[in-house]
Amino acid sequence: MAESKRNLRLTKNRSLFNLLLRALLLEQRIQISRITMQRTADQRRFVGYFRVSTGRQEQSGLGLDAQREAVSRFLISRNAELLFEIVEIESGGRADRPKLAEALRLCRVHGATLLIAKLDRLARNVAFISNLMESGVEFRAVDFPSANRLTIHILAAVAEHEAQMIRDRTRSALAAAKKRGLKLGGDRGNLRGVAHEGARISAQRRHDRARARAADLKPMLSELVGRGLSYRQIADELNQRAIATPRGGPWGPSQVYRLVQLVAAA
Repeated sequence: MAESKRNLRLTKNRSLFNLLLRALLLEQRIQISRITMQRTADQRRFVGYFRVSTGRQEQSGLGLDAQREAVSRFLISRNAELLFEIVEIESGGRADRPKLAEALRLCRVHGATLLIAKLDRLARNVAFISNLMESGVEFRAVDFPSANRLTIHILAAVAEHEAQMIRDRTRSALAAAKKRGLKLGGDRGNLRGVAHEGARISAQRRHDRARARAADLKPMLSELVGRGLSYRQIADELNQRAIATPRGGPWGPSQVYRLVQLVAAA
């Protein structure tokens, strides 16, 4: 009798375990489906970046109106959405691109892709390549649709090859100096101090990344705080706008509180 009751309990426990396992698997499939749908939606969200130049705009044959028309055709053909339009008025002597930085910030905030009308000049610009590589933002060009961050990687690889040649020449020069009796290298006896400094630098870099994310969200956060919304309401608003936390999850009051503290300390 006791054996029969024990077997009955084991059967019930096994059935309950199987039921919980099926529920977890179902929840996992739902989460994967949501992530897939979100990524598909993100691929249809673009921030347009237009470049005009007072001196070369007429010569290029691709002024602002022509760029907008090309981008419009691209969006229609893919049933995509243009979230924002950023126009950079470029002068010949400027190396920085403040409007490009703004476009990249909007892409990061909204999980969108950077879209431009014409790639050729931008791809040869060192500031454009470095900013795009460091931003982590996906990229499309209307006149070269297959170009993306991989294309930029290839362009950057050329610059990396040149840098490697410089490093090789430097090593050769150091080797020659060593043969002449010149003492090279630094202090290797302070390993504990070096490790402590490495940990400090690592923590500082994590803090810098958090502050950079807060800077991206500062204009939107200021607008929401200015409306007198609570942390819970701000979290709901950010979630409704499909803006993810730095870790990619939904917002809650505690995350909003930490974001407000970072923005206030900036």
